[in-house]
Amino acid sequence: MNCKHFGVCGGCSLPGVAYAEQLLQKQARLARLLGMPVPPLVPSPLEDRFRTKVSFVFGPEGQGRGLVMGHYARGSKQIVRIDECPVHSARGNRIAFALRDRLMRARIYGAGAQRNGLVRHIIVRTTEDDRQAVAMLVVTKNDKALRTPIRGLLASADRPDGFFININDRPGPFMMGSETIKIDGHSHVKQDGIIDTSFLVSPTAFFQTNVGAARTLVQLVIDGVGDAQQVLDLYSGSGLMSLPLVKAGVRVTAVEENRQAMKDAEANIRLNRIPGGMMRMLTSSVEDALPRVARDRWDAVVLDPPRQGCPPEVLDGVFNQIAPPRAVYVSCNPEALAAELPVILNAGYRVTRIQPVDMFPHTDHIETVVTLSRG
Repeated sequence: MNCKHFGVCGGCSLPGVAYAEQLLQKQARLARLLGMPVPPLVPSPLEDRFRTKVSFVFGPEGQGRGLVMGHYARGSKQIVRIDECPVHSARGNRIAFALRDRLMRARIYGAGAQRNGLVRHIIVRTTEDDRQAVAMLVVTKNDKALRTPIRGLLASADRPDGFFININDRPGPFMMGSETIKIDGHSHVKQDGIIDTSFLVSPTAFFQTNVGAARTLVQLVIDGVGDAQQVLDLYSGSGLMSLPLVKAGVRVTAVEENRQAMKDAEANIRLNRIPGGMMRMLTSSVEDALPRVARDRWDAVVLDPPRQGCPPEVLDGVFNQIAPPRAVYVSCNPEALAAELPVILNAGYRVTRIQPVDMFPHTDHIETVVTLSRG
């Protein structure tokens, strides 16, 4: 894959490395970190256009008050102006670039780290086939100066199927704020075909951006759970693992603290016509939920934590207190997995299968599914 921004933009960390070599490098790195042999990565079905979540950051132009849209340079907060992004959805790129051009013509300023301007981020969610798209503009305030460029976009051939404004005036790395205003159209895109399950995905909720690789993750989790009848799904998000498990006949209790993700999960339950009683949802942090669910019997536990991994109290609660016969750990951070896996093994578990998946080609990211059995 060619991109004129390789080597400058921090979005891809393996510029110019042949894809087959990328997979070998990642396999070797994971084996080194875990101290055990690992099989080859399951490759991404696509090497480009695989990101169904398109996101760019806005900043001021140079030292002035203009607007630049792009990605951060690797290891810094300097914004690299982006004119193409081959890993993004083609339609998502068109929407983002079209809005950027209209913002520039309207003399809307980029906020930057100091939040001196108005616009901070653009996020576009598309379906795998690009037929549906919803966009969200993150701003420091809902200013009337935004009306002309947004109306122009919505009246153009590049219009998304839904449009939102999100207000985030807080400092720090958080991309979105707590207030989201729907401006036009649909609230979600409908992503079909993930192990016989459909999902409504909103711009604000987490959902795997490489849908093809997500199918692999879900199938690995289903295989790891095996014939389990009662499964506890921790860090369940909008139901990516829970709903296919339920469709396979498993009763699932899903734990997630993000309220928007849980609202999406409720919508996905209705969309997939899940029978009552097959899926119970707890809107709670995993730490707070564990004492409640530890009294029940679980055939398997699925963990899909954020990048920092599981806190010690979660590992203790799952592997020492609940102590299920099986567990499936979905890790997006090899360093965190390398630190936590010895703790899990010391609790009396053994690895029955480990399978890395290439979720993000052209980066050093590795998604790993570890299946564990007690005893």
